[in-house]
Amino acid sequence: MTTEIGALTFSAITISFLHTVTGPDHYLPFIVLARSRKWSLYKTMTLTVACGLGHILSSVLIGALSIVFSWQLAKLEWFQSVRGQFSSWALVLFGLLYLAWGIWKAYANRPHKHFDIYDNDVYAYEHRHGDGAVYPQERIKVTPLVLFAIFVMGPSEPLIPLMFYSGIYQSLAETGIILAVFTIFTMLTMAGMVMLGIYGFSFLPTTNLNRYMHAISGAVVATCGAGMVLFGW
Repeated sequence: MTTEIGALTFSAITISFLHTVTGPDHYLPFIVLARSRKWSLYKTMTLTVACGLGHILSSVLIGALSIVFSWQLAKLEWFQSVRGQFSSWALVLFGLLYLAWGIWKAYANRPHKHFDIYDNDVYAYEHRHGDGAVYPQERIKVTPLVLFAIFVMGPSEPLIPLMFYSGIYQSLAETGIILAVFTIFTMLTMAGMVMLGIYGFSFLPTTNLNRYMHAISGAVVATCGAGMVLFGW
């Protein structure tokens, strides 16, 4: 399991970094709120970490269901001889499905969340590309509590298949490692992007990349699974 946990750990680091960097909603609201309200760095980082933990906690609660399911599978005698191949192929399948869904979501022009800045305040709203202006009454003013609720209600989906895979082997230690790595690198990336924004550094064109955030995460998960199947990672 050493090479497999290494591959899962690398995937968790890669996904947590790309998922955060390509999603401006993971850091832009904190930057604007800190600047407009003249918050201290400590207060800004506290809210950033709290929202990030809420974001991951909702994923863990969903992922716990997948762990329970995988543990039940692992108890079946016939499953013992095939669980290695099954779990790797399951990772590939989930990654491909997530990749396909991410591509569809990028081009289907479904309603999606945006943050807007107006009079030194941040507003959240949903719209489709090509729609007209969003009226003020259709927007929600973002306060620290609202921002926390938005993050809690938006789980980080790529964490779920990684938890399922580790659950197949009924190892709390491996599940804990994946969860800890994903959490730490998500927190570090969010905090790093917020600090860069506060001090005036510009970013890559992440607004465009944001459309492909789910597709990118799916590709990483599928690649991890394919590496296990083909190369024995």
